[in-house]
Amino acid sequence: MLHWLGSHSNHIAMPADPKNQIEPSTDAVARFRLIDPPAGFVDDPYPWYAQLRRESPVHRLGERSFFLSRYDDVLAAYRDPRTSSDKHAEFTPKFGDSPLLEHHTTSLVFNDPPLHTRVRRLIMGALNQRAIKKMEQGLIQLIDELLDDIENQSSVDMISDFAARIPIEVIGNLLDVPRDERAPLRDWSLAILSALEPVPKPPVLQTGNQAVIEFTDYLKILVRGRRHSPGDPAVDVLTRLIQGEKDGEKLTESELLHNCIFLLNAGHETTTNLIGNGLHALISHRDQLERLAAEPALADSAVEELLRFESPLQLNNRLTTESMTIGEKTIPAGAFLTLGVGAANRDPDQFDQAEHLDIGRSPNNHLAFGQGRHACSGMNVARLEGRIAFAAVARRFPSIDLSDTPERDPRIRFRGFRHLPVVIN
Repeated sequence: MLHWLGSHSNHIAMPADPKNQIEPSTDAVARFRLIDPPAGFVDDPYPWYAQLRRESPVHRLGERSFFLSRYDDVLAAYRDPRTSSDKHAEFTPKFGDSPLLEHHTTSLVFNDPPLHTRVRRLIMGALNQRAIKKMEQGLIQLIDELLDDIENQSSVDMISDFAARIPIEVIGNLLDVPRDERAPLRDWSLAILSALEPVPKPPVLQTGNQAVIEFTDYLKILVRGRRHSPGDPAVDVLTRLIQGEKDGEKLTESELLHNCIFLLNAGHETTTNLIGNGLHALISHRDQLERLAAEPALADSAVEELLRFESPLQLNNRLTTESMTIGEKTIPAGAFLTLGVGAANRDPDQFDQAEHLDIGRSPNNHLAFGQGRHACSGMNVARLEGRIAFAAVARRFPSIDLSDTPERDPRIRFRGFRHLPVVIN
């Protein structure tokens, strides 16, 4: 069903039709490892996910390491209190005593209560529905201005010219980072998150460590200024984190700095990929792009479907704190679980015609934002950014098309593009 609709003469490439794809063999599935992914996996992991769901849904990656590919199993691992997000055991041998270790074991996403509870409550308080509603008009203006610029360019990259610029502005505004100081933020974010790949190479670790050092040095200056001149804690997340909860425990300086980094990284990476992946999917499925242009009220459900169809975060992780049963396998305590979010979101037992893009899909209980106590704290901000971006592009440029072959980011944990060259017809 993943065929290219339309008669545009400058189409560059067609997405693979599952009917024509060669399924991985049973022997190849048995050998599947994330530390050495099979050829073509970065470009199209979905045939592998499908075979894993059928043949090895609780797949052993190592002695105490398992990959989950079924929706029900991933959902259970997210919700089960016997799974932990604490990453000290996993990251200490990976990063050693380093700035990356300090950052990734201090940020909200890789912690359990009580730190997780305190930080999440502070952040969620600043990202309430009233605050998000206040962002909407500014986002509409930003996106229209970016599209105005694109309309006048002969060469357009929808990642650097559009998708990546939106979350940088949003998170920059939330932390009240001066506009003329935002230039390094994206490179810092990419460097730090690239170290989360299953086997990061030494240059990646070196660049990531340097990014943590430079980012924390910058934040120390920003925090010092905010302590001297606080902002409005109702809309300024940094001020809210500095002041802490009323009559509650404040964050330490290290916790404060690293969770500011987390806010930028999480908001930037996933939203850039949401918008980039989503635009590519709409261009590749011309009927759905034309449908959105004709029915702008579908923008909300389009965001959910694009999150499901090409999940920005493909892999997540948990550590079992007690023995538990997943599927038909008993998982021991202290085992690493890799949650195949991208695989779960294409599970035909959960989603009718799971390989088909349907921007009007309902219900759509995808797992792109996680579940349980670690569900993404910024999910409603990302939804707002995606809704406005997709609706605006479909309205203004319904004939947008690829002008050259897109360049996909080679990482497997995060799915996105480095470059998405287009022509505005």
